[in-house]
Amino acid sequence: MRESSLALALAGFSFMLTVIWGAPLLRVLRHLKIGESIRVDGPQRHFSKLGTPTMGGVLFVLPILLITVLLNAASMIGLTVLGRSIFLPLGTMVCFGFLGSLDDWQKLRGKRREERGMRARTKFIIQIILGVIISIGLRYVLQAPQLYLPWLNREFTLGFWYIPIATILIVGFSNAVNFTDGLDGLAGLISATCFATYGLIALMQGQLYLARFCFTVVGALFGFLWFNVHPAQLFMGDIGSLPLGATLAVVALMTGQWLLLPLIAVIPLSVMVSVILQVGYFKLTKGKRLFKMAPLQHHFELMGWSETQVVQRFWLIGLLAAILGAAIAMA
Repeated sequence: MRESSLALALAGFSFMLTVIWGAPLLRVLRHLKIGESIRVDGPQRHFSKLGTPTMGGVLFVLPILLITVLLNAASMIGLTVLGRSIFLPLGTMVCFGFLGSLDDWQKLRGKRREERGMRARTKFIIQIILGVIISIGLRYVLQAPQLYLPWLNREFTLGFWYIPIATILIVGFSNAVNFTDGLDGLAGLISATCFATYGLIALMQGQLYLARFCFTVVGALFGFLWFNVHPAQLFMGDIGSLPLGATLAVVALMTGQWLLLPLIAVIPLSVMVSVILQVGYFKLTKGKRLFKMAPLQHHFELMGWSETQVVQRFWLIGLLAAILGAAIAMA
């Protein structure tokens, strides 16, 4: 009970810290004219969002970093609130956040703005390199459980295959959450639900430090949603979406229950699959489209759903999938 109370307290603290500095950040972003550009082929209603401040991921990344570092520094005076194990997911968030910030900045100010940021191949290669380094850290530094099946109550060893599998998960879900971003509140709500679920799983496993980190992220995301729900005052940008997906994958790998990740994060996975199918079908049929538009959320918008309907329905599906994932983890 004490462990759960502390985790929830950290969520509340990170929420308040994020909300408090949200307004000053908005003023800075508006002053610097860091505004969002809109796809011409997207839903027409999105043109009203043109110029809305972006790179808002910094709003929750910095409080998470500050809280985690300060609470670990507290160990110097005899207080043990967080452990060193959370430095790997925190480092993942910082590294992928830096990559996302470079991409966002090139979209806004770079010479290649007409191509919307960094070259996809360059970004993908950097993601793979980071994924491999993080996977090695999971395997050989943290010695995380390689694969845990709750219904069998057994842990399995993957040997050589752990590194490539972990890398695929980290890179894949980093891009999955990135594709999910684009509607007011969608990526934040889905990510908060996923982190809360894995925080609960970590609590059940006795990984208290990891659970507290997860709920710190949840609180900060709720603080971000204060400014990101429809109509959004602030957009997440790659500086927020890339690290969220990668960090979520790392958290799942640290619990060993990463097989549940495609279920718990079914919405980001479905969105990413829709993009892959759309691109593949377009090339195979030489110009035909499988969906009205990809990512998947925009397909439903073009079918007539309002933005709020898409977000709420996607989140409800994601919430039910997360509850099912938690139930399986408890088996």
